[in-house]
Amino acid sequence: MSITGKAFSLAVGASTFLISGALQAETRIVTSIKPVELIVSAIATEDMQTTSLVPPGSSPHNYTMKPSQRRALENADVIFWVGPDMETFLNRLLTGQEFSSRTVALMDAENGSGEDSHGDHAQDGHHGHVHEAEEEKEEDHHVEGHGHDHGEGEDPHIWLDPELALEMAETIRDALSALDGVDTAALNRNFEQFKDSVRETDASIRERLAPAHDISLFAYHEAFTRFAEHYDLKLEGVLTLNPELSPGARHIAEVQEKLRNATHPCLLTEPQFNRQWWRSITENLDVTFSTWDPLATDIESTAEGYNNFQHSIVDAVLKCLPENTEH
Repeated sequence: MSITGKAFSLAVGASTFLISGALQAETRIVTSIKPVELIVSAIATEDMQTTSLVPPGSSPHNYTMKPSQRRALENADVIFWVGPDMETFLNRLLTGQEFSSRTVALMDAENGSGEDSHGDHAQDGHHGHVHEAEEEKEEDHHVEGHGHDHGEGEDPHIWLDPELALEMAETIRDALSALDGVDTAALNRNFEQFKDSVRETDASIRERLAPAHDISLFAYHEAFTRFAEHYDLKLEGVLTLNPELSPGARHIAEVQEKLRNATHPCLLTEPQFNRQWWRSITENLDVTFSTWDPLATDIESTAEGYNNFQHSIVDAVLKCLPENTEH
């Protein structure tokens, strides 16, 4: 072989080695649901790969994981989920010995979690920020007559409150910073940029929602509660206390009575759940409908994804205004 040929072969071999090394060095992140992925995408650096487990159109309350998704967990450097009260299908797996050291729960649950279910991250202090925020907000967060049925702890839909989303982002930043070979300065910059953008979006949303404060809103299930409370919206009823079960006759009667007495009642439905029975509940009642998606199915996972998601919820609420409603 000529010297030129040898040089070319060495160059190709070196390039292959560098490419292989780069691929191996890529940080692999698995998130449970799309909203968590949106926040991770705002914090993670360009050399980090992020995927979600629950696909579009599915619910984290009753999802059945595929073998390929189990392999994704096995290959992950870090796994982010809300916690046992939300992604119930992951409880046994992520709190077990195989994955607990790589798993970060973004919300402390009162039942079955704590340090034992967060492995090394719990010992290093890379979780718990959201729980601390919850302790500062001990007022009753539930709609009258509406309990929390995913578990006995706090409402797990924490990503819908932008202040709690910032706590989630801080936990994510800390957990990613603890991994080997990451650019901690870039992670810090991304976190600060995310914090500024969320605060700016929050102010914009408050202005957009000003006309909606007098509307009587009803939701399919409690997922909307945190958003409504943060923006002082009138959430007067929830159709089902548990999205995995049909509501009882007594609860249906109570909701129907609230609908009859409400001011411009609007029911916020969700694409993940069957709409036939909620139409039967509202039959012969003067109720308007709008659809929102707490799982951000159609939102692109970019640095601005979370803010776009929040604005999409506002869009759904504004469709409830009398001049915009569809019966």
